[in-house]
Amino acid sequence: MSGIDIVGPAVYLIGMNLIAFALFGYDKSCAQRGAWRVSEKALMLFALAGGSAGALAGMRVFHHKTRKPLFAIGVPAALIAHIGLLAWICVTVALGR
Repeated sequence: MSGIDIVGPAVYLIGMNLIAFALFGYDKSCAQRGAWRVSEKALMLFALAGGSAGALAGMRVFHHKTRKPLFAIGVPAALIAHIGLLAWICVTVALGR
């Protein structure tokens, strides 16, 4: 795997997951206080853009959006897709294709 730069994508994924986790926590806090909320569209976009693990962790830690089918099914599905994509990339790189 020489010549492959993984730092940029790793930083991106870590950042997206941290942001997604924080957004779920922030939105839960806003919901409890009756304040302005983060839109469901924004929450899902961060999950789909690489932050699915952070979004799922945020859902579990903050007990937020766990009953909504879009999130209860969509976020784990996005995580499975992201894991599959990552596995495919790793295999492709390892085989030198």
